[in-house]
Amino acid sequence: MADSRVAVVTGSSKGIGYAIAEALVRSGMSVVVSARKAGDVSQAAERLTALGQGRALGIPCDVRVPAAVGELVNRTVAEFGGLDILVNNAGIGAFGPVGDLSVEQWEAVIQTNLSGVFYCCRAAIPELRRRGGGWIINLASLAGKNAMLGGTAYNASKFGLVGFSEALMLDLRYDNIRVSYLMPGSVASHFNEHTPGPADAWKIQPEDIARVVLDLLAMPARTMASRIEIRPSQPPRREG
Repeated sequence: MADSRVAVVTGSSKGIGYAIAEALVRSGMSVVVSARKAGDVSQAAERLTALGQGRALGIPCDVRVPAAVGELVNRTVAEFGGLDILVNNAGIGAFGPVGDLSVEQWEAVIQTNLSGVFYCCRAAIPELRRRGGGWIINLASLAGKNAMLGGTAYNASKFGLVGFSEALMLDLRYDNIRVSYLMPGSVASHFNEHTPGPADAWKIQPEDIARVVLDLLAMPARTMASRIEIRPSQPPRREG
């Protein structure tokens, strides 16, 4: 039986976001694909539409801009009649010692990975309430609890996202809106301009994350997995 729910997935023109969007479309949902580059968004939506299962609509959006996020949600509701699921996947990284990071790099990471999630949630929550409930799934990272060398900006954004997600869950649980956050380790994705290849075979694959999202969405209404850590089962052994 096809799933009639409506979902928005940010950062979904490729990588983890695209895999999640594809899984939702294959289940029969109506899915809005979104990212900053209009061309990439259009191409992703066309590929998903060609599957002939659920429906896909591409809407470019920079999650750092509150007005753009509001337009994303408004267009989703106008096209599909409502909103049931928000997946906050958009994220970037800038790495290096604090003294080498520019103010612009710091702000871009914090605004995308943390403020952007706030803007998306704030815009989506009224629509989720109108539907009688729904689900918000935030893509955090194991970097949300494990500091890394050169990771001050990225760690700060993901530590913040973990705290935000846990407090948001408490805010919304009695509105029948469930909040979960995923904390993947190494993923074979396009994050930070990486191009996945054979050397990434040991890593978590984007479709693995998509499977976790589908499993979450299939859980009984009485149950909520609020935090899920995901690791490669056999990372390369460390020498020495």
